[in-house]
Amino acid sequence: MTFLTRLITVLMVTLALCGSSIAQSRRTSSAISGEAQIRDRLNAGTIGLAGGLLEGAPIRFATEIARVVNDGGAVHVLPIVTRGPTENVNDLLYLRGVDTAIINSDSLEEYKSQVPQIRQRITYLLSLFPSELHIFVRPEIRSLSDLAGKKVNFNTQGTAAAYSGPLIFSRLGVDVEKMFIPHPVALEQMKRGEIAGVVFVTSKPVDAFVKGKWEEGFKFLPVEYGSKFEDYYLPSYLEQADYPNLVPKGERIATIAVPTILASFNWRTGWSRYRRVARFVDELFSRADKLKSPGFDAKWKDVNLTTRAPGLERFQAAQEWLDRASPSKQSGHP
Repeated sequence: MTFLTRLITVLMVTLALCGSSIAQSRRTSSAISGEAQIRDRLNAGTIGLAGGLLEGAPIRFATEIARVVNDGGAVHVLPIVTRGPTENVNDLLYLRGVDTAIINSDSLEEYKSQVPQIRQRITYLLSLFPSELHIFVRPEIRSLSDLAGKKVNFNTQGTAAAYSGPLIFSRLGVDVEKMFIPHPVALEQMKRGEIAGVVFVTSKPVDAFVKGKWEEGFKFLPVEYGSKFEDYYLPSYLEQADYPNLVPKGERIATIAVPTILASFNWRTGWSRYRRVARFVDELFSRADKLKSPGFDAKWKDVNLTTRAPGLERFQAAQEWLDRASPSKQSGHP
């Protein structure tokens, strides 16, 4: 083989290798571009939803919201286990990836001094369910004032009772010796006379009062709704249908309820985060009837899209959806 022949052979092999490398580079570039498109599409439609503790109702609601919304394909909801509805306000304000959160209405109280414009920075999408205040006491306790200076349990830190309970007692002007131990332990101590009362803040009925055996005289104390509760709370009551063994037939015990809210940061209308939450609203509201079907929490049957939440303005896209909807659609029925 002459020098010229060898040179031509080398050149041909080199060109072939270059062509193969270019083709491979193009395929790799195409694959990377395809992955980038998938990544961008998924992130553009993903909503981070701060729920709550694993044992609480908020994370269950967040998971069920995700089941319904994700089924549509346009939005992907990621429920996030957190330290509870009070901490969720902090997550909504500052944590990356959190677009929406389940909070209690009075959680905002803690942030008023830290974030003076808190009611302008956070809006609500939907009022989910009320958590009723239950003040359960021993027979010798006749009124709220009898609890002054006595041991009262507010459940463990991070729960709704541990936050809302002391705040409500402060507004009532009743100074008690606060305890923060698990309620099952506190209820046994209460039966032995070691604790005067327990405070639950949760949706009625509560199994501990329905299924538990209580001696005569154990009771719920009434709390009247008034101007001191208008900013965050709603009037409510406990009746015999809720607690057949503790509330006499035909009687109602006045109490207050803490609304649990699906909230969002108040994004500006032109921002991509606003558009993302707006898409989430459309998917959630248009599928609200599915949440009322078997297999979901029974509390969804009482959720009305139009119910207002005290203390906050509704997210603009959510209000616009309701304004466009028919009356039958607004009530959450097909």
